[in-house]
Amino acid sequence: MDKIIKIALAILLFLCLLDMPYGFYQFVRFVALIGFGILAYKANEQNKNTEMMIYGGLALLFQPFFKIALGREMWNIIDVIVGAILLVSILFKKNFIYEK
Repeated sequence: MDKIIKIALAILLFLCLLDMPYGFYQFVRFVALIGFGILAYKANEQNKNTEMMIYGGLALLFQPFFKIALGREMWNIIDVIVGAILLVSILFKKNFIYEK
């Protein structure tokens, strides 16, 4: 299920690079909040504290309630970086983010 969430989030984030209606971006923020929240919860269950913190931080960054105004260019950069990392994490699913 983690793979499906990561792929769906990555696709949505890459679609944000297109000129979409404002409602689409709101939808992506809401879905990202839920998706990253689920990933953080699962990481917590597996005692992967670093991953839990990262996913929790991403959930807060993308949440739609208190918007963080970074400008379109910065959001595009964040969308690409986060989307790419999500896809790479699928390929290297074992200990993608190393725990000490």
